[in-house]
Amino acid sequence: MRVGAQRREKTRLRLLESALAVFTEKGVDVAVIDDFIAAAGVSRGTFYNHFKTTNELLFALATAMSDEVLQIVDPLVLHLDDPVERFAAGTRLYMQMALRYPEWGRFITQTGTRIAARGQLIDIYLTRDLELAKSRKRLTVDSVRVARDIVLGAIFYGIETMLTEPTRANHAELILQSVLVGFGLTPQEADRIAFMPLEIPSAVNGPIFSGLKASPGALQASGKPRKKTAA
Repeated sequence: MRVGAQRREKTRLRLLESALAVFTEKGVDVAVIDDFIAAAGVSRGTFYNHFKTTNELLFALATAMSDEVLQIVDPLVLHLDDPVERFAAGTRLYMQMALRYPEWGRFITQTGTRIAARGQLIDIYLTRDLELAKSRKRLTVDSVRVARDIVLGAIFYGIETMLTEPTRANHAELILQSVLVGFGLTPQEADRIAFMPLEIPSAVNGPIFSGLKASPGALQASGKPRKKTAA
């Protein structure tokens, strides 16, 4: 039974790994089951033993990859006592991970927040920190859900912008600074938190990310003080 379970998990992982390449090449709305079968080298029956639809495969892949990133990011965030600093650091690190692994970044912006975020760990962790910040009166927001939606929207739209448009090196920090002011922080405190030094996270060594190429130097700006740039 143990060998059978290991073989089944290995096949599932092969489907997920090959699915990322297929979704990247063809797009999440165009790829069909035959594409995944061919890429993974499995039979149709084997595919259906693991996933009933391409959308189910898409959701599983988005969940697995986001969780692998958060296994690296969240322990760094939890070292901070201030919940505002926590979600600010988590937001920056998550966005910067998309620059370190642009193949993943492009994938999650294609899937959209309904699949890439809703109900997943990024949603849970962000809500956790926002609720704590509201309870400590660190933020002046009427609804944690509204605040969550604003931050999640900024994360995924911001990632897409950083990957497809010319931006400043501190684009994520500038987004976060504006969000924090909107949540009731003074401009000075928002600036401090948005640009506070961060520890550079280790490489993501999860089973799916281990096969991805990292972009050299993508996270070098983490932990450095803000540099003044011309408007």
